[in-house]
Amino acid sequence: MDSQDYSNSASLPGKRHWKIWWELIRPHTLTAGFIPVLMGTALALLTDSVNTLLFLAMLFASLLIQAATNLFNEYYDFKRGLDTAESVGIGGGIVRHGMTPKLIMQLALVMYTISLLLGIYICAASSWWLAAVGLVCMLVGYLYTGGPFPISWTPFGELASGFFMGFLIILIAYYIQTGHVSSIAVLVAVPSGILVGLINMANNIRDHDGDKRSGRRTLPILLGQKKAIIFMGIMFAIAYLWVIGLVVTGTVSPWILLALLSIPKAVQTTKGFVGKTMPIEMMPAMKSAGQTNTFFGFLLSIGLFISYFI
Repeated sequence: MDSQDYSNSASLPGKRHWKIWWELIRPHTLTAGFIPVLMGTALALLTDSVNTLLFLAMLFASLLIQAATNLFNEYYDFKRGLDTAESVGIGGGIVRHGMTPKLIMQLALVMYTISLLLGIYICAASSWWLAAVGLVCMLVGYLYTGGPFPISWTPFGELASGFFMGFLIILIAYYIQTGHVSSIAVLVAVPSGILVGLINMANNIRDHDGDKRSGRRTLPILLGQKKAIIFMGIMFAIAYLWVIGLVVTGTVSPWILLALLSIPKAVQTTKGFVGKTMPIEMMPAMKSAGQTNTFFGFLLSIGLFISYFI
């Protein structure tokens, strides 16, 4: 990296380089890559032994795809004139720290390349059918903000992120350990898909006004901000009721009810948007959405691990 790529960061008082790089990948979103892999592996442990190397390969590949997706978002939002130095919730590598758009794209492609190599190892150790699934996931990650018709400009952003990064990742993590996909894995993956989709929705609620001015048609714009917040609360409720339903029907061990301890964080997330109009006011609620997903998935995974050992 030369001085042209990163010329302004040294002039930022009190801002260490590693913090800039850390902000660039939007760490509050990375739980969407980590938690589903943990949940899928915990589910696999109930029926089979777990290959630690496959788990780590899947984990790092998922995190890299999520981070690269964030960089694609950074690149294309800048190219379309959406990001400025005053924008809230962005990595800010280009508009605040003097990085070139070319560098941001190169970083994203490097992450994709590494995740592709990890994917080759995963396929070689499990099934080459996963190659097609993995490539689709990577393509969606790019098309979320890239290409002529970005998914992030449509009402389907929450659905795409929830399905591919929340639901499908659990099934892939489960499959590479067991060689099959069970109905239980599918059912447990549903609330995770909902919560990952809500991370995206929290971001879109925060950006409602700016997105509307730019011509986007996100789900919160389609519903209106107030109805979007109500919709978020309903989807949180569905996710938790789904978990209760899994236990009541005897599908999964009652230990997964530990996930219900994350309900206060979900309530905090929803309430955090009520009555707020400025993006900076909604930042705590947006970050809380990611924390809700983390607590939920981590607690549910602990419940699965406990049910395995007891």
